Amino acid sequence: MELVFATNNKHKLEELQAILGNRVKLLSLKDIGCEEEIPEDHPTLEGNASQKAFFIFNKFGYDCFADDTGLEIEALNGEPGVYSAHYAGEEKSAEANIDKVLKKLTKIKNRGARFRTVISLVVDGLEKQFEGEVEGKILTEKRGASGFGYDPIFQPKGFSQTFAEMNLTDKNKISHRGRAVEKLVLYLKSIE
Repeated sequence: MELVFATNNKHKLEELQAILGNRVKLLSLKDIGCEEEIPEDHPTLEGNASQKAFFIFNKFGYDCFADDTGLEIEALNGEPGVYSAHYAGEEKSAEANIDKVLKKLTKIKNRGARFRTVISLVVDGLEKQFEGEVEGKILTEKRGASGFGYDPIFQPKGFSQTFAEMNLTDKNKISHRGRAVEKLVLYLKSIE
């Protein structure tokens, strides 16, 4: 089976291909010649994932899936949420985003947070959504060098390491994206 994953994030592509194995051949936006910015202007993760998947399906004709992920911090009323990628500005700087979160949480004791991913799969024009989440907390400083985004400050519940300190295999077993993809994979197996 061939599916387009509507992302330009090579880290996400690598994570997903590792989870999917050789059961599904993942095509990137580059593989299908999509050079343009995919619209992402909904106020929810569900809406953005759906918008991106249908954009590719309608414009390029490929079965496709897209995801949207947000870090939701309790003390910040769910921020940055749907705005996680450009929380500190349009340039989408992971460092600036992390710095903004750490600054906002400086004097706050409640550091509870969760990562949530919504995947929208569009096959033959029909959509199905899958969600994964992982609870954890925001640390007071960065730890670890792997992963991307907020991984260096997010410590999943029940673990002593941040996502950025885990290897890809261990992270995929417990991550929000890994959990959503697991549901996606089970569904893809059921329709093969």
